[in-house]
Amino acid sequence: MRTILETSRLWLRELMLDDLDFVAEMLAHPEVMHFWPKPYMRDEAEAWIRRQHERYAQDGYGYWLAVNKANGLPIGQAGLLRQEFDGAIETGIGYIIHRPFWRQGYATEAAVGCRDYAFEKLGKDRLVVLVRPENVVSQIVARKLGAKAERETVFVSFVHTVFVALKRGGGTHGISN
Repeated sequence: MRTILETSRLWLRELMLDDLDFVAEMLAHPEVMHFWPKPYMRDEAEAWIRRQHERYAQDGYGYWLAVNKANGLPIGQAGLLRQEFDGAIETGIGYIIHRPFWRQGYATEAAVGCRDYAFEKLGKDRLVVLVRPENVVSQIVARKLGAKAERETVFVSFVHTVFVALKRGGGTHGISN
């Protein structure tokens, strides 16, 4: 288990198979997965964790488990994702917060941590956040990252708005925490 970054309230660390109970519960929750093609079964959640391990090995990043520093309990996932769409490969920010922890600012906090890590530690100059147009809450999170809506695209068979955050001149453009 490797901690990647920390924010004021969270640690983001690599997922382990020991996290399967939490991940399976979260990915099976119909509200959490409302904007995904479907809720996941337990075996799909295990495959999800294994896919993150492949991402860590191939890309150096993936979805990380977001853990509440105050009590050590997981609250969701956030991370950086290599995403291919419209003929280009982009670095995306993704976040999934389990339903009991919604509306506490965790998605924004975790996503800001990922953004800062990508810009400051990985030297990325551009990040994308793919959000379904009907997912208004996730659009708010993307805007709080300083990302601006650039265009729409079809990604995994669904229309998504492509939000883009740029790093400029040693600082991040358009950031609001």
